[in-house]
Amino acid sequence: MPVIDLNSDVGESFGNWQLGDDAAIFESVSSANVACGFHAGDPSTIAQTCRDAVAAGVTIGAHIAYRDLAGFGRRFLDCSYMELFDDVLYQLGALQSLARAAGAEVRYVKPHGALYNTMLHHEMHAQAVVDAVAAFNKDLPLLLLPGAVALDLADDAGLRGVAEAFADRNYNGDGTLVSRSEADSVIHDAGRVTANMVRLATDSTITAVDGTVLPMDAASICVHGDTPGAAAMARAVRSGLENAGVTIESFV
Repeated sequence: MPVIDLNSDVGESFGNWQLGDDAAIFESVSSANVACGFHAGDPSTIAQTCRDAVAAGVTIGAHIAYRDLAGFGRRFLDCSYMELFDDVLYQLGALQSLARAAGAEVRYVKPHGALYNTMLHHEMHAQAVVDAVAAFNKDLPLLLLPGAVALDLADDAGLRGVAEAFADRNYNGDGTLVSRSEADSVIHDAGRVTANMVRLATDSTITAVDGTVLPMDAASICVHGDTPGAAAMARAVRSGLENAGVTIESFV
């Protein structure tokens, strides 16, 4: 029977600014991409998120990002290789300490926002991230979009690259995500999202906005935690997958 992971971005509240309903999301997902403080999240929020993930039996991953709190990590930063390497290593160390205090370990790494998309094609930034993860722990898988140059670099470095699909995002015909600057970048219809993910898990295909049927062999599906109705969307996706005979299980 098909097996797939469900992941979501969590721990993204900051001080008095509350974003998402992580506790509700944890009822549906198997992996949690926990913010590390550079695009969102403060120490207390991150620590509580780790404790909640442990209580829910959800795997903890590091949601690393450019150092861009003001832009929520969605802006490209033209930093040097060494600056990005150090920033990634810093974030991994911070999350690991908070996860260990909660009785868990960081089990994988997923870049966030602009860094995630940049690693599709920017070899220097992709190499900096890959090298930082390898320096921290070579056993940590790196979760990325299929076709990313970083997947090849991860393989060269002895890291496990894991391909990911997005439940609530539209795709371009070339397999990239429709930019968030476009009106149709996010899918809000739970029925449509669920049908798309069942097809992905059982047939390894997804349909782009231009009608192109894209082959996509993904081991994990992301349901964003910061969009309106995210918890209900996650429940619908999980229910639809399980009803189709798909097992939900962390890829680590």
